[in-house]
Amino acid sequence: MRSLIFEPFSGAAGDMILGSLIDLGVDSEKLRELVESAVDVSISVDRVDKRGIGAVNVRIDVPHETHSRHYSQIIDVVKGAGLPDVVEQSALGVFSILAEAESKVHGLPLEELHFHEVGQKDALADVIGSCFAINEVGADAVFSLPANVGGGELRAAHGVTAVPSPATLEILRKSGLAFYGRGSMEMLTPTGAAILAYFAKPLENLPKGRVISVGYGAGDADTEDPNVLRSMIMETGGTLSKDTVEILETNVDDVTGEILGSLFEKLLSVGARDVTIIPATMKKGRSGHIIRIITKPEDSDCVARELMKETGTLGIRVIPTKHRYVADRRMEKVRINLGSRHFEVAVKIAQDKSGDILHISAEYEDCRRVADELGLPLKEVIRRVEEEAWGRFL
Repeated sequence: MRSLIFEPFSGAAGDMILGSLIDLGVDSEKLRELVESAVDVSISVDRVDKRGIGAVNVRIDVPHETHSRHYSQIIDVVKGAGLPDVVEQSALGVFSILAEAESKVHGLPLEELHFHEVGQKDALADVIGSCFAINEVGADAVFSLPANVGGGELRAAHGVTAVPSPATLEILRKSGLAFYGRGSMEMLTPTGAAILAYFAKPLENLPKGRVISVGYGAGDADTEDPNVLRSMIMETGGTLSKDTVEILETNVDDVTGEILGSLFEKLLSVGARDVTIIPATMKKGRSGHIIRIITKPEDSDCVARELMKETGTLGIRVIPTKHRYVADRRMEKVRINLGSRHFEVAVKIAQDKSGDILHISAEYEDCRRVADELGLPLKEVIRRVEEEAWGRFL
């Protein structure tokens, strides 16, 4: 499988993403022509030395910029630019991520939202150019290693705030991209974070595979370490994603059914990924239970503490695992017609890294609501929803 992997050890911004992809082989002339036809900017590309690493430097010059833009204006600009469909949809997706983050941070509905820095022409050029370039690479999957967000403070339109900026932090929270902080300035911009969040799945370590090409995109900062974004094309084996988990396990013989029943929600709320309670026969023939929990290593301590607090157990075994295979998951909605009624029902789609669908399951609560309203058997509603989803998404 051909994978595009971003390695933002010195952060990421739109121009750094563009530079790294051009260094990978994306045609800079095609990119320049497309972006300059869509936005009133001029683009220049050259090579620079960043602390001993040769990198592509992309400069976006803006003749004049007069004001910030409302989110609706950004949408109009993108839709009116005459972009290829895949680039237009990707750019709208990136700006949707930015808008939702800004909306959450400022507590404003989308229709009242206006962008300052990320609404300027250079940000439009960064997003459109990056969407074009990533699609030009033609990778089967896109991943991002943990991003360095930097540190310290930054001055923005709303004053001084801590790094990462509130919008960047919200994008990282919602996307699940891993990050860390090193340095004394902003290294990961909201635009860079949104582009990575839209295209890339989180990756903790480089996978086993063969590196085909490597590209470096230069950042504007002159830092002690090379201010570059590294990207690479790799041939990687396998079609399933992997992650690392630990299994926590304990035996209890004096915990009531009521306590065990409430335990699921308590443990899931502090980081457990899955909880299983198995009836068991304990020493001296006493009835008991084995409680087994799957969790991320970084959440193990918190989950173990909650388990001790709720059950009174004095010891919890930690069973390390090499890794687990996981299907990539996404949520979609399907519309079904039952009699004269129309319903929208959520479905969970499991797929491999190449996008092949492995399984589709209807969301229980939505199906139960439909079944209750119509007086139909729940299993029949689930069957109809999943049948509709397979026909639509396969």
